[in-house]
Amino acid sequence: MRTLLTYIMVFPRRSAFVMVALLAAGVAEGLSLTALLPLLSIAVGDTGESGIGQFMMQALQKIGISPTLDTILLIIVSGMFLKGLILLIANRQVGYTVAHVATALRLDLIEALLASRWHYYLRQPVGALANSVATEAYRAANGFEHSVNVLALSIQVTVYAIVALFISWQATVASLLIGMFLLIVLHRLVRATRRAGAKQTRLLRELLTYLSDVLGSVKSLKAMSRDNVADAILHEQTQQLEKATRREVMNRAALMALQEPILAALTASGLYLALMVWQLSLPEVMVMVFLLTRILGLLNKTQRRFQQLTVQESAYWALRKAAEDARGAAERTTGELVPTLQKGINLSHVIFDYGSKSIFKDLDFEIPIKSFTAVMGPSGVGKSTLLDLLCGLTEPKSGEVLIDEISLHDINLRQWRHMIGYVSQDTILLHDTILNNILVGEPALDSADAERALKQAGAWSFVSALPEGMQTIVGERGGLLSGGQRQRIAIARALAHRPQLLLLDEPTSALDPESEQTICETLQQLSADLTIVAVSHQPAVINAADNVFILSNGEAERLSRSVEVI
Repeated sequence: MRTLLTYIMVFPRRSAFVMVALLAAGVAEGLSLTALLPLLSIAVGDTGESGIGQFMMQALQKIGISPTLDTILLIIVSGMFLKGLILLIANRQVGYTVAHVATALRLDLIEALLASRWHYYLRQPVGALANSVATEAYRAANGFEHSVNVLALSIQVTVYAIVALFISWQATVASLLIGMFLLIVLHRLVRATRRAGAKQTRLLRELLTYLSDVLGSVKSLKAMSRDNVADAILHEQTQQLEKATRREVMNRAALMALQEPILAALTASGLYLALMVWQLSLPEVMVMVFLLTRILGLLNKTQRRFQQLTVQESAYWALRKAAEDARGAAERTTGELVPTLQKGINLSHVIFDYGSKSIFKDLDFEIPIKSFTAVMGPSGVGKSTLLDLLCGLTEPKSGEVLIDEISLHDINLRQWRHMIGYVSQDTILLHDTILNNILVGEPALDSADAERALKQAGAWSFVSALPEGMQTIVGERGGLLSGGQRQRIAIARALAHRPQLLLLDEPTSALDPESEQTICETLQQLSADLTIVAVSHQPAVINAADNVFILSNGEAERLSRSVEVI
């Protein structure tokens, strides 16, 4: 029930529209049903005093309609047609709303994730995020559809019950009590279905998380003949998911199987009571049997729909929690100053750690503008963390990162990052064309920008030689290109939007000596117009730089340019 109410509160306007349409359809059906009793009275020649029948007869006469057989038939058929038309409009709105709900949930999660801090994102399994955006959003939207159907069926039960009360309140109350008892008795199956649905959500997330990791490492696993181990784990997880699905299907089938005979027994009991105990007239008995059968049948359908809702609701709450957690880890947005890069970058007394692991104790150094600065040091000393600090992806525990003598904390981070070109250590390309890998959907860039960037990165010669040029598909993670080619495409991507600050994390680690020399010469040429900071172990990069810093023991020491690294 909490999920049902939550859907209404989250999507109030759309839920209200559907509710109004369903209520109108219920009223139309109720009015047509009130004409059923006088119709039966006329058909069997019964002129007895039936309360609802007499009321209907008098109402028709007051508005100038003769209560003949053909008139009453026309009223019933018209009411059903009106109900069908209104339900068509309502169901169309339900379909539109289901699509909107799925889209809204996906976009909400994506926006929350992209706005979260970098270190929060690092802790999230990619497979779980993909599962949330795809599977969980779809299941949550289906949950909304089931919730609307629960409301629709509840409205129909209410309409039938009101009409039945006019004929025999005793029989109606008795039937409703029996129906509620039936729902309570079978609710155990609904609870079991809810548990199965929650388990499905958890297992799907675990399966897709592990599958994503395996596919990312499939080359090395196959090379070592260890792919069978991953296959065994995936096989076990898939079987567990199958078991949870079977439980859900079994509970759903059991609910349907038990409802049918119970409904038949209750209908027979209601018929006996109407004829022998309450001694209703034949038309009233016929209408009551029809109404009570419909009421109990609708209550059964309501419970089945609610059971389906419980299967899907775990996906909604899992998706909602993921979005709330991401929003709770949102990046700061305090800075408002427009960034410039005309004087230089300074790191002043920066202290940074990852919990108990100290990275920078008292880091100080200056990066001049329009220069090529290289940073070297052993693994784990904080070279990549330094680049993260310059991007604002992480913040120092104390000390400041100054851009033109202004603290990065006071600068608009988004505008600052627009001035940065970044090449990460792990070169991952999109399964798309070379052109799209460089532009990445940026509307302000075109193929001319891509070509310029490729030439700057020393990649134009091999790209132009390809049969399809920049329209060549690079494959999953760029697997159809060599490591050096992928690296140069990544550098071209960083250069495409003409950044003022270029940050590179091991930019030539995958290049052969000739390509490495080409990149270093390119970086030297680019440093005349933009500021470059490169983290590298490669002697060619260190020797090509204007300034070299060695990170050690949480501090930076400037290397004399009279020393050549070999």
